[in-house]
Amino acid sequence: MSLVTKESRRLKRRRRVRAKVSGTAERPRVSVRRTNRGIFAQLIDDLNGHTIASVSWTEAPLKDLKASEQAAAAGKLLAERAKAAGIEVAVFDRGGYQYHGRVAAFAEAVREGGLQL
Repeated sequence: MSLVTKESRRLKRRRRVRAKVSGTAERPRVSVRRTNRGIFAQLIDDLNGHTIASVSWTEAPLKDLKASEQAAAAGKLLAERAKAAGIEVAVFDRGGYQYHGRVAAFAEAVREGGLQL
């Protein structure tokens, strides 16, 4: 009998999502990584293999916030950096996580920041 862990189920969902979602220079992919301590996100051009913009919970304005506040602040910060890079539209890659809690708060904050997902 094989042991199916929570992480292996998430990775299976992640592969399924990534098979359908790809980013370009005009419409990059917003990739989210969630940990127990914080949230990381990147705008990725998959065709060229470049990261256009990124945000991490370890940055000074985000480090001392609570989890959901941190995710929302990270979303707004990534949207600002995307606007500075000339990006208006992106596709959202939830990384196999449920669209709930911090991931949903991040995505909503990115939309409020002016980036169309």
